[in-house]
Amino acid sequence: QVQLVESGGGLVQAGGSLRLSCAASGRTFSSYAMGWFRQAPGKEREIVAGISRSGGFTYYEDSVKGRFTISRDNAKNTVYLQMNSLKSEDTAVYYCAARGGVTGTSPSEYDFWGQGTQVTVSS
Repeated sequence: QVQLVESGGGLVQAGGSLRLSCAASGRTFSSYAMGWFRQAPGKEREIVAGISRSGGFTYYEDSVKGRFTISRDNAKNTVYLQMNSLKSEDTAVYYCAARGGVTGTSPSEYDFWGQGTQVTVSS
């Protein structure tokens, strides 16, 4: 069992940056692959980025490649999402999620979820 708490969301102008953090409880954080998802109003939840248990493998959805960076610090039980060059279409609620095993790209593959943090990009 792991509990996840996101932080770092907010309102930013287009072209700006935000860094999201997701703090996990428990002693087995390094046993979980982690993902960042987002959900905009009226749209399905989608993968933004994923990272393997060791951090050696990362995945990015095409629209964020080159702009977003996922990372993790297993000593601090935290996963991060650095978001640069933000666009209005990045506006959504962002969720972090954990799953045992390898990195996944579908929400249904993840077992534990945070409560979400709102990111709003003004144009």
